[in-house]
Amino acid sequence: MEALFAIFSAFGLSASAGLNAYIPLLVIGVVAHYTDLIKLSPPFDTLANPWILIMLGILLIIEMLADKVPAVNHINDLVQTFVRPVAGAIAFAAGTNVIAGINPVVALACGLLVAGGVHLAKSVAIRPLVTATTAGAGNTPVSMAEDVASTAVSVVSVFWPILIAVLAGILILVLLWWWARPASNAGSA
Repeated sequence: MEALFAIFSAFGLSASAGLNAYIPLLVIGVVAHYTDLIKLSPPFDTLANPWILIMLGILLIIEMLADKVPAVNHINDLVQTFVRPVAGAIAFAAGTNVIAGINPVVALACGLLVAGGVHLAKSVAIRPLVTATTAGAGNTPVSMAEDVASTAVSVVSVFWPILIAVLAGILILVLLWWWARPASNAGSA
């Protein structure tokens, strides 16, 4: 059961990295440094180093500020296209490093794909829509919501990983319903 919870946690952490690269890494590092809830094996134990935590905190502040400034947020999204998938890969691998038998390359690839997919959906579908419909005024509140969501998902992933499985299941059902709905409407017309 511990292995299953670690996988749920890893998926949640890597997904939240797709919204903000540094929040899940900071959550992992802080929880590993100050509690016994997460035991990080090398090389991921470096995330709990106080200097790394300070650096992640500084990077988080820079990323949060850059994402709130019009025009700068687009440059930030471009830079984060490379950073967020890597952060997701690290978060996934760090979250599953306690499970024997999980290949680290597979864990890194899973995290890269999950975080990259979330970032891609955000930067290609959501943000351009918000920019177009609000003339850019909606980007700051959406960015704040993304930060809150990333923090919430990261914390839930660490403390209550079963909720990530439930949320993922609900999301999949909603997406399947949404995807199948236009097809059924088209057939009745």
